[in-house]
Amino acid sequence: MFVNNLKICGITTRETALFCAEAGAGALGAVFFAKSPRHVTPLQARVLFEGLPERIARVGVFVDAPAGQLVAMAREAALDTVQLHGSEPFATIRAAQQAGFRVIKVLKTSGEKMLAEARALPQEVGILIECGRGTLPGGNGAAWNWADAAPLSNLRPFALAGGLTSQNLREAARLSHAAAWDVSSGVESAPGLKDHEAIRDLLENDQKIEVPQHLNFWKGIYELCQT
Repeated sequence: MFVNNLKICGITTRETALFCAEAGAGALGAVFFAKSPRHVTPLQARVLFEGLPERIARVGVFVDAPAGQLVAMAREAALDTVQLHGSEPFATIRAAQQAGFRVIKVLKTSGEKMLAEARALPQEVGILIECGRGTLPGGNGAAWNWADAAPLSNLRPFALAGGLTSQNLREAARLSHAAAWDVSSGVESAPGLKDHEAIRDLLENDQKIEVPQHLNFWKGIYELCQT
């Protein structure tokens, strides 16, 4: 089983990284925001993901890091993809792209504002929609009205985050029309501590969701993905 549309984010241990890889997660995320309980350094992230199958996307989560610092950290961590959760200017997006990284920009709006922000981004930039509630950047484990994201599916494939668990993933997918998912606290027993059984349940439910088979959102590959 390989589920290329699902990212397990906030990985903090090698044991969990190996478990996710063996269970079939298509992407793993490391958080480089110092105030997060899931924070790791680029070197720690490199060790976490070292030797995992090449088909798994290595994603780094950044919040308003200067472009030069972001690129240097992404290289040190040996990432495929950078996920931007702050108010990063377009120059940062372009710098990351020019350095060879897939870029995913997080939008925290809905309605016409969401669509306008999405249209302003180049098609090759991935979009992740989240609720943005709470004290830290990210979904903060809060479920929200996932249907608010659905209009974006008429423009481009996108990922969804915020309060996703094995129990509600299928409903969230149905309401949002998202093509990929980003889950962190929904598979934790405590902040930063992943529950492996919850991850297994999530992957099993993800398999039941129909998504375009040509899309590998986290790596930015739009061709037939081997599963």
